[in-house]
Amino acid sequence: MKKTHQLAILRSFLILTTLFSSCFLSAQQQTIAHHSQSDFWKKVQFGGGIGLSFGSQYTDISLAPSAIYNFNEYVALGLGAQYTYIKQKNYYASHLYGGSIVALLNPIKEIQLSAELEELRVNVNLIGSNSNSQDYWNTGLFLGAGYRTGNVTIGARYNVLNDNNNVYGTAFMPFVRVYF
Repeated sequence: MKKTHQLAILRSFLILTTLFSSCFLSAQQQTIAHHSQSDFWKKVQFGGGIGLSFGSQYTDISLAPSAIYNFNEYVALGLGAQYTYIKQKNYYASHLYGGSIVALLNPIKEIQLSAELEELRVNVNLIGSNSNSQDYWNTGLFLGAGYRTGNVTIGARYNVLNDNNNVYGTAFMPFVRVYF
């Protein structure tokens, strides 16, 4: 009987200690989370690109939003999404969609170095007598450098994974990057 009573007291003590600790930790967690959340959003910048191209029986529409987190004035890391629709009348229609991870390094205020890993799903519908479709993944690893002034960087990047099956016409591409 005495052992049962001691176990009941011990259980009650453990339950009260756990509840008290939980309340204390929860209060600490809320304070820290609220404070760090506001600091987090102060270091986030949004940007991206919009592309429209029309020609003789040709259409190219692109939307590529992105966001970066600035760890400090030298290093940022971000995510991007991309959707592109391309159509050449009587030849093909294509949808490209996917995402990317970008790392930015600013060794000095005016110079920005970048590395971007991009993964796109490519759906091509060929139009013609032997119509068929192509669906595949395209991976690109772009290394770039640019001149930075304020929130704008103008530069060039090179796809080190470029091969003949790449969705881009060339491995070398100029860019304009804007983050607000």
